[in-house]
Amino acid sequence: MSLQPFKSIAIGAAFSPNLKANLYEAARLSLFFGSKLFLIHVGEASDDKIKTLKVFLNPFKKDNLDFEVVFKPGDPVEAILSVTDEKNIDLLILGAVQRERFIKYYVGSIARKITRKAKCSVLLLIKPSVERVACQHIVVNGLQDPKTEQTIKAAFYLGKQLEADKITIVEEIKQEQVAIKVDDDKSLRRANIMKERIKLRENSRIKEIIEHIPEKYTKDIAIKSQPIFGKQGYSIGHYAQISRADLLVMNAPSKMTFWDRLFPHDIEHILTELPTDVLILQ
Repeated sequence: MSLQPFKSIAIGAAFSPNLKANLYEAARLSLFFGSKLFLIHVGEASDDKIKTLKVFLNPFKKDNLDFEVVFKPGDPVEAILSVTDEKNIDLLILGAVQRERFIKYYVGSIARKITRKAKCSVLLLIKPSVERVACQHIVVNGLQDPKTEQTIKAAFYLGKQLEADKITIVEEIKQEQVAIKVDDDKSLRRANIMKERIKLRENSRIKEIIEHIPEKYTKDIAIKSQPIFGKQGYSIGHYAQISRADLLVMNAPSKMTFWDRLFPHDIEHILTELPTDVLILQ
């Protein structure tokens, strides 16, 4: 496992009310990970804009924050994606939008398009803060997938760098795996026995992944394995919400087709209603 998965971090720097909070979050993460920070502004360069950004980041000067401002005129989605390619960005930070009349967060249309197309990892922030709010509980997907082992390893790296107290690995199990029609006590018992066997199998798989992670990333953190039967994407999002997780870490989806967007699943459920800050790992 790389000791520095995010060598370069970028953030979309739009001059919005959340700009200061977003920049503070990005600067802190850059320092935590020892990364260079790129501020991407979609628009023409100007001395006033550069001055404003430098003033916001002035408190991090004493920590030797390494940052660069990049101006890119054009379509916001294409501009930001092209800079992430040109600068070999490992992690792109995007602010999500609050729906005014509801206590819910959702990804704006620009951020959603970028998230779907980005070749790098994406962190979606729903509640950026100027003052640091400690990341105490990280939830990470443990579904059976070739990308999952690396995703879990990255979650433990994050937990170590952010000094989190707890990591919960959620294994989403499709209901179809318990293919028993329950219509009496006997079939109910059979279904429950099958569920327990699946849970044991999943917990064993996750335990093996954790055993391959260096001890320095696992020794000072509470680890929980949580199998859940339900719809992938929706179940883990709901769990992250009710357990008040500070960060949800997910595998990036495979290339999505028209049908994936027509019938939402996995990551699309998360993008529709963000339960907390979400990191989608490539």
